[in-house]
Amino acid sequence: MLVRKALVLSAAVTTLLAGTSFAPAYAEAAEPGVYITDGDRVHVSSTPPPTASAHGWWKKVSGPGEKARVTIDLQVKNADGSWRTVATGSKVVKPGGGSARRANARKQCVNVNRTIHWRSVIDVDIIGVVDSPEKAVTATQSLRCAV
Repeated sequence: MLVRKALVLSAAVTTLLAGTSFAPAYAEAAEPGVYITDGDRVHVSSTPPPTASAHGWWKKVSGPGEKARVTIDLQVKNADGSWRTVATGSKVVKPGGGSARRANARKQCVNVNRTIHWRSVIDVDIIGVVDSPEKAVTATQSLRCAV
């Protein structure tokens, strides 16, 4: 594990002014955190009208940060195999999941007789903390919900 050290100038200046030999003092940098980005699979909501829905959340294992902006993109697979975002949701939440601690994206179905492929892409940005640019991608679901 790489640990960065920062020179503490006030201690170095104090040492020089005291007339003793110079030995720089170092302060430990904050340890990076461990966070889990998670979400459920895209599903058709149980409440009418028929709507594709997915949720995204985060869990803190260790490190700084008490809130994060969770952004979730609902995507459908095009005929050429590429993915297209059809809805986005975003919310600032504490870690944990559950109905109050997650972001939601929804897209109303226009045809429930046609099956298409869906997935969601979840991005978590810990507020005030440098975090990874990685995103979670949920497993592809075949749903009777065309848009």
